[in-house]
Amino acid sequence: MLSSELSTSEYNQFYHTYILALGGEVKLIDQLVDGKDIFLSFLKDIPQDKLGYAYGPGKWTLTEVLMHIVDAERVFQYRALRFARKDNTPLPGFDQDIYVPESNANRKTKEEIMQEYRSVRESTIALYKSFSDDVLLRMGTASGSGMSVRAQGFVICGHQAHHMKIIRERYLS
Repeated sequence: MLSSELSTSEYNQFYHTYILALGGEVKLIDQLVDGKDIFLSFLKDIPQDKLGYAYGPGKWTLTEVLMHIVDAERVFQYRALRFARKDNTPLPGFDQDIYVPESNANRKTKEEIMQEYRSVRESTIALYKSFSDDVLLRMGTASGSGMSVRAQGFVICGHQAHHMKIIRERYLS
């Protein structure tokens, strides 16, 4: 499954930024697997003293951004599972601004965040490896819009890439 095979009818335009963050033609499973290693290496290299940094008033700390990536992947993975299993119940959106403070991110160590991320991503990889090509094409509704299982997978990868760019530009520069 290549990113070029996605149709814009398979996801809400809001998610197009995440698809573009992938930087071009990628294979879904490769991106999930390689993205795990890239992100863990990226996390390992973040200086400890930067974890509590927020680049402005009311902005999330770097640790909160990292936990947002983990939480969003959990939500997106759940959506993919529901769509894959032909559950046609429309799923609501999630309010990231409620999730972030409730994640208690600022009380977690970098190692705890890395382990949590690793567990979630390995679960995502196992789930996506279980999907046939037909299942990847299945559609569901989340946040009032249609989304295919495969588009949700690319969104997972692109959301991570998008936030890595923000972290580099606003937290680590």
